[in-house]
Amino acid sequence: MDTLTTARVDSWIWSVRLAKTRSGATAACRAGHVEVNGAKAKAAQSVRVGDEVRVRITDTERIVVVKRLLLKRVSAQVAAECLTDNTPPAPPREEVPFVPIRDRGAGRPTKRERRDIEKLRGH
Repeated sequence: MDTLTTARVDSWIWSVRLAKTRSGATAACRAGHVEVNGAKAKAAQSVRVGDEVRVRITDTERIVVVKRLLLKRVSAQVAAECLTDNTPPAPPREEVPFVPIRDRGAGRPTKRERRDIEKLRGH
């Protein structure tokens, strides 16, 4: 068992696979995309068991609670045991009507093509 009481937040985010690289986790902290218990976190801030960590990477926000501290990157199965994921489910994707894509440099659409485009858009 681990006897750690604290760990750096950037290291922990990387260890539990919320960020692909350690430098990516550090950059997320610098950019203000990491919060610990509701406050913006710097990379060297300590996290403890029970802390809530919010991480926003690639347009998705993950809300997790620390269950176990790590310093080294572990497998996905072990990483899943080290946190409780409280992230709400993503909203269902809306159906977007198909919009035909014209080849670049193909010129202006013909009148028939413009009508078809307007019909697809629901106008």
